[in-house]
Amino acid sequence: MLKQVSFIFFLIFSSYMRAESQDLKHLTNELEVNVAASRVWELYRHLGISMLTAQQLKNVIQNVQVLEGDGGVGTMLKLTFAPGNLSYTERFIEVNDEKKVKVAKGLEGGCLAIGCSVQIVRFDIVEKTSDSCIIKSDIAYAVKEEFEANDPKPNIQLLAAAAQIAKRFLESSKNDA
Repeated sequence: MLKQVSFIFFLIFSSYMRAESQDLKHLTNELEVNVAASRVWELYRHLGISMLTAQQLKNVIQNVQVLEGDGGVGTMLKLTFAPGNLSYTERFIEVNDEKKVKVAKGLEGGCLAIGCSVQIVRFDIVEKTSDSCIIKSDIAYAVKEEFEANDPKPNIQLLAAAAQIAKRFLESSKNDA
């Protein structure tokens, strides 16, 4: 069993490294939050931001299903979008508590369904002061040659909305305390 898990990790890591070496395009969103980076990281660290976003955007996200894991490396999530015919599945490939970084690799759906060969989502929680930070959301992607003329892109709007939801939630709970 340990050999199987090690082999699977090796395959995912190799795939990630190949993706990192490709000429990736990036879509980025940054949002300042007036809450300590450690509190924001608590929400992003596990499954909190996914569940909170789904709860707040019921008209966009129909369902979030944890296929495997508990929010750490190896966790697989499937997001089904309303009205329920489109979905996106990703696997967390890095969760770094020291740097407050989380990285997920798209497995199917999303940009991959319209001509991208790679889709990597990265969240960085960057401390600005002791009471504020920046939520940096980044989608790195590569387009298959045969689809380049169509210029398919992932959509950064959902990640931007998630950051706004996190900001409202955390800043309002800070004021309630």
